[in-house]
Amino acid sequence: MQEHTVETAHGVLHVTVHGTGNARRPAILTFHDVGLESKSCFSTLFKFEEMQEIVKNFTVVHIDALGQEDGAAAYPAGFRTIIGVGVGAGAYILAKFAMCNPEAVEGLVLINIDAEARGWMDWAAHKLTTLTSSITEQILTHLFSQEEMSAGTELLQSHRERISKASHLPNMELFWKSYNNRRDLNIDRSNTFKCPVMLVVGDQAPHEDAAVECNSKLDPTTTSFLKPSKLTEAFKYFIQGMGYMASSCMTRLSRSRTTSLSSSYSMEGSRSRSRTLSQSSQGGQMPPSPSHTMEVSC
Repeated sequence: MQEHTVETAHGVLHVTVHGTGNARRPAILTFHDVGLESKSCFSTLFKFEEMQEIVKNFTVVHIDALGQEDGAAAYPAGFRTIIGVGVGAGAYILAKFAMCNPEAVEGLVLINIDAEARGWMDWAAHKLTTLTSSITEQILTHLFSQEEMSAGTELLQSHRERISKASHLPNMELFWKSYNNRRDLNIDRSNTFKCPVMLVVGDQAPHEDAAVECNSKLDPTTTSFLKPSKLTEAFKYFIQGMGYMASSCMTRLSRSRTTSLSSSYSMEGSRSRSRTLSQSSQGGQMPPSPSHTMEVSC
């Protein structure tokens, strides 16, 4: 593992590089959400043990933004192309990077993305919130649903304590303000990504409607829309579909494929009530073929 601190015109980045990978393969570049860093963001989404297979074959680059401005994702030096994995604000930044640099991005995994600028009602509500709530509480309402905020779960409390005591809270606030002033990506069928995209959203996540709206504007032949409970496995299938992971490596994962398909494509079945952020290592299935929506029950 290598760690670097990179100063840019838009802020300071902490970059962590895992694995040596293959120069002919893209680097997997992750970008976290507001109020999180790589460890707290992605350790709840991807099971560490299962990610080791990916690390052996790819270089994984984690970017931690310390006061990063909207849309200022840094392209890692030494890598020809990337597969971007972003959550929330990080998903927006990587999506914007892919729109501006289509030749540099081979695939995108966008988790809980909101690709649109705030509307007037949202803008007014946010202004009111800034007058009545601390920056910690504002960020928490971005990360958690109203139901989770009311329930006061242990996970919520741990994030509240971590954010409120963070030494770089002023920089975190800059990131938060920048994200709230984001511009619309203006995605539609004629102005869309040039690479395969996997959209991921947790049931009852704060930005579920925004992710669904984004999905409706993307090319259905290159987009998968997933409501997972085991994201690592879905991500492996996404990479395999791009031709970067041999099917022989997926033998163990493929054993449950038949039963997974029979249950996951039922639109009327029981729905998972765990949102993406609070998922740990639950069971799940492979992502669907493009133009299908997949729902996975726990």
